[in-house]
Amino acid sequence: MRKTMAAFAMLAALTSTAAAQTKISGKLSCGKPDVNSSAEVPDAAGHMVMLTKASCTWPTPLDVGGVKTKSAIDVATAEAHGASGTQHGYSVSTMDNGDKTTASYTGTLQMNKDGSGTFKGTWKFTSGTGKFKGIKGSGTYTGSATADGSATGDIEGEYTLPAPAAKKKS
Repeated sequence: MRKTMAAFAMLAALTSTAAAQTKISGKLSCGKPDVNSSAEVPDAAGHMVMLTKASCTWPTPLDVGGVKTKSAIDVATAEAHGASGTQHGYSVSTMDNGDKTTASYTGTLQMNKDGSGTFKGTWKFTSGTGKFKGIKGSGTYTGSATADGSATGDIEGEYTLPAPAAKKKS
């Protein structure tokens, strides 16, 4: 179960920006988690809490304001009761210009006995650097994970970038 959690972390890995509600979509791929731990809660059979951290790439990058997502780090927690559970995490994407965006996400997961599974949920931008400072946006994700914790997710949504600051005359 905990291996699947890492895959779920990738979900959020969303990031990017532009002007006036612009639609975005992409595909995120996360490898086997660097951090993948879990602990059973001794109150009921199958109750677990998990923590994962995974490095991700964007095989189909998001295009935000003409800048594409390049890589991401996803960190997530999940709580499972048997084969179903909930997750919450953060995905920090590095854009191809070096700026970063951060998105938080929350959703549900369904796990199979072999540790593979599926996940879905919603995300929203929480911050950005450089060109993406002040980014706003949100959307949805769906995906699947393999038994080793690697995962792929489809990300969709919309974003807006703040208007550029007016330059002062000297």
